[in-house]
Amino acid sequence: MQSAKLEDMVKGWFVGNFEPTLLKTNDVEIAVKEYKKGDYEAKHYHKIATELTVITQGRVLMNGIEYKKGDIVVMEPNEVTDFECLEDGTQNVVVKFPGVNDDKYLDL
Repeated sequence: MQSAKLEDMVKGWFVGNFEPTLLKTNDVEIAVKEYKKGDYEAKHYHKIATELTVITQGRVLMNGIEYKKGDIVVMEPNEVTDFECLEDGTQNVVVKFPGVNDDKYLDL
């Protein structure tokens, strides 16, 4: 049996083709991410991967739409989104498939 601490993973990513990881694969990437109020990611998109985000705690704003605990957002390839955390303690689970290195592009 293998075990690890989420706090030792880079930005919560624990499955994918990066280090450290618990399962090195290009099939999928999985993360549990925690945020503080005001944390922000600029508008971006993926050319290949689909990204699913499940809000498990708190509230976020994506493309001007507020999502809260229990909401699931699916971003298809080439769909643009930004991300803003609206309260401390916000957490989400992100699944990205396929796991494609360097598939995040800023929407300038």
